[in-house]
Amino acid sequence: MKRLLAALALLTLALSGRAADEPKKLIGVAYGSHPRQVLDFYQAKSDKPTPVVFYIHGGGWRAGDKKTNPQPFLDKGISVVAINYRYTQNGVEDKVEPPVKAPLEDAARALQFVRSKAAEWNLDKKKIGATGGSAGGCSSLWLAFHDDLADPKSTDPIARESTRLYCAAVNGAQVSLDPKELREWMPNYGYGAHAFGLKNFQELIDNREKVMKWIKEYSPMEHVSKDDPPIFMFYGGEKPVVGDSPKDPTHSGIMGLKLAEKLKAAGVEVTLVHPGVQEPMFKNSTECLIDRLLK
Repeated sequence: MKRLLAALALLTLALSGRAADEPKKLIGVAYGSHPRQVLDFYQAKSDKPTPVVFYIHGGGWRAGDKKTNPQPFLDKGISVVAINYRYTQNGVEDKVEPPVKAPLEDAARALQFVRSKAAEWNLDKKKIGATGGSAGGCSSLWLAFHDDLADPKSTDPIARESTRLYCAAVNGAQVSLDPKELREWMPNYGYGAHAFGLKNFQELIDNREKVMKWIKEYSPMEHVSKDDPPIFMFYGGEKPVVGDSPKDPTHSGIMGLKLAEKLKAAGVEVTLVHPGVQEPMFKNSTECLIDRLLK
């Protein structure tokens, strides 16, 4: 009987077009009930648990999609997860306060979901590196710095999983949502009001004290501590100089400079690459993640 069952299993796999040892490619896996709470999983071929790149797309938390190219990582034996999440406008629809709580906590839940699949998907749950550009980078940094959101006493096994990261490598990431310090760094800064359900940056400035508890909770910089994982930041544009008004303040390396200062003061490993850095250790976040996750 056992031989018959085994033969049937192999026949089923053959008919499905996937060999028993062929890596999985799962598109649109639900990690929640909302249509945007889905992820794609690309499994690297390996006889041992693989590291994971956890990709969070950009788009200001208002647009964008999880579509990505996993091949450079798969070629090195690193699996890839790419997530969608609720936009801030979905947060408004769902009466989430503040709206930015929706994309950020979705990222945390997706990470927990991935860890819950570690045995089934052959993953090393200790070696998960987050990455993304712009808002996706901000979300990655928030996860990297925030205290663990795991609830060990939860009846939900997914909620018991950790949200801590092995590392984060981000591109053009925002590091703060505090309008006061952002304007001190860059007088022409104007991004982020929608995170708190406000119409424009001036309204955010005017209501700063009212939303300060949200600023402190959802600004990555507010959560920096000495136990944080290694951080790698990549910025384009012009050479960053604090106090300047760059052409693209929303993605300026000035934010990287300020976060790097805080991380160094806390004793956290940090690498910052921008147009003013000569002969950087890594050319881009992909190269960096491959190097770090394979150590």
